[in-house]
Amino acid sequence: MLTSLAPVPARLRQFARRLKRLRGDNRGLALIEFAISLPIFLGLGMFGIELANYAVTSMNVSQISLTVADNAARMGQTSSSSTTKTIYRSDVNSIFAGAAKQGENIDLTAHGRVVLSSLETVGARDKQLIRWQRCTGSGAYASRYGPELTSEVSNPSFVGMGPTGRQIRAPVGDAVMYVEVFYEYQGLFGDMFLGNRLIRHEAAFPIRDDRNLTPGVADDGAPDPVCAPVPTPPNPYRDNAAAGVCHTTAFDGYHCH
Repeated sequence: MLTSLAPVPARLRQFARRLKRLRGDNRGLALIEFAISLPIFLGLGMFGIELANYAVTSMNVSQISLTVADNAARMGQTSSSSTTKTIYRSDVNSIFAGAAKQGENIDLTAHGRVVLSSLETVGARDKQLIRWQRCTGSGAYASRYGPELTSEVSNPSFVGMGPTGRQIRAPVGDAVMYVEVFYEYQGLFGDMFLGNRLIRHEAAFPIRDDRNLTPGVADDGAPDPVCAPVPTPPNPYRDNAAAGVCHTTAFDGYHCH
């Protein structure tokens, strides 16, 4: 015996008709595709801007290092005196003032450090010596080659300044102005893409004038931009383990001091 199916409720038939119309309706399709792809293209655009800004900033830091080294090598050339030029504190301060002016757009003084070293020789011996070293900037960075008076005589591993295998050595009786510039890059979008990282560039020029190397940087009453001891950064962890210790704690997980 055949039984008839219950009639489809009117609401259900109406819903089915709407589904059929929706399946064939392509209005707003472009808007939906745009909404889906916008975050992807926006992210790519922001990453490109961040990368370009980092490249420009790195180039600025490199140019500052070259300018400081070149100007330091020229100290004394503008002197009208016929005697051998002596370098004074005011000469070095003028070099650093120019670096600060050149680095205004990246706030070099607040987020970086410039280390100027005079690489010379020990007397008439072909042994390298950082005769004097001066610094400017708030960054807590020191020269990677040692402080003032680092000598090849007392430290045979010090054979010059520069990358391993490509160290620069000063000629006997002459000097090389060696500059290291450290800059703490601040990401435009925080740490979303590149994050904060250190930019470091170096440059060197031999001195271009007949310079009196004996007194180093002479005192003329101007402030002496000595390289103060680099402050020890605060301990970011909640324990006081010795330096070099790696362990796991409940608060900070696995970490190394």
